[in-house]
Amino acid sequence: MLSKKIKAYFLRLLTRKKTSSFNIKNVKSVLFLRYDRIGDMVMTTPVFRELKLAFPEIYISVLASKVNRGVLVNNPYVDKVYINYKNNLFGDLPSLLKLRKKNFDVCVEFDHSVIPHAIIRLRIIKPKKIISVAKEGRYGISGKDLELYDVYIEKSKEDHFRDIWLNTLNPFNVKPKSKKYDLFCDNQQKKKAVDFLLQFQEKIIIGINLEGAVKGKNITSEKLKEICSGIYQVNKDVQIILLSSPNIYADIVRLTKNMHLPYVFPSYKTESILDAAALIQNLQLIITPDTSIVHIASAFDIPIVSIHEKNNDSFRLFAPKSKYSKTVFSEFSDRLDGYNVDIIIKESINLLKNHEG
Repeated sequence: MLSKKIKAYFLRLLTRKKTSSFNIKNVKSVLFLRYDRIGDMVMTTPVFRELKLAFPEIYISVLASKVNRGVLVNNPYVDKVYINYKNNLFGDLPSLLKLRKKNFDVCVEFDHSVIPHAIIRLRIIKPKKIISVAKEGRYGISGKDLELYDVYIEKSKEDHFRDIWLNTLNPFNVKPKSKKYDLFCDNQQKKKAVDFLLQFQEKIIIGINLEGAVKGKNITSEKLKEICSGIYQVNKDVQIILLSSPNIYADIVRLTKNMHLPYVFPSYKTESILDAAALIQNLQLIITPDTSIVHIASAFDIPIVSIHEKNNDSFRLFAPKSKYSKTVFSEFSDRLDGYNVDIIIKESINLLKNHEG
């Protein structure tokens, strides 16, 4: 108990700050803190776009991670991307001190819980104003009680993460004209995808991604074979492409050969997020566990059959935002192996029919 009280005391001390009113007229530069996952960055892209369109003169910077920085390549709404290379305070201290020298007018941070190392980062960067989304408490202190944040955005229990993060535009008096995600593939990436798919002319191209966002939430090889066989039995015009990231490409090639199904083919080795996005953009349907692929496909309104664990709160926050999507739920809250393959096959066929129509 004493330890918790001491931690709470130092947390209050660390976040003590004299706040003042927020005036959009004084804002010339904004730094967004988004040094986490690929899907989170994709879901945040409407924030950058809508702010830049409303205030072209504001210089927009993003502190990204090594993992998700590729989402912002070619993005015309972001002026500068900084990289959180080490993902630890001591390793990133030199780069954080450089950010401090930029003297940002506003810093927007998206953490949904009170995280001490994230607070220390904010203190080091030292922006003039800090906008924060609502946070789960820590050490008996709620995020709202901390003095560090000049603007604290409350959230509804019904909100998707995309909408929660778009609410950080409220202090700028910006009402989003569009909530669509942004990904900007270059011509070379687009050509690579089109050239690869030329070999499957006249076919309905379905992509299947096996990897989930975390370990234990993947599509197994046994389930994969059932899904592929089931869809092909209903529609002989399909060609199924197994998607892969660079680190599992060899495994996907090996898996495809072992399946001995002529209508299942490995994708080419995608070298970046946008390389994969260019391929996804040309699919007629994608089947995937809950992961960044869901949000990448949503950016292009590709029909999606997503597989999600039985967790309503998680699904509400991360649900697909494609115009054409269906979700199949597992029987379990912590893993995916309890879903019904027949439902996946049925929803896939229905989406293909409806999308063609």
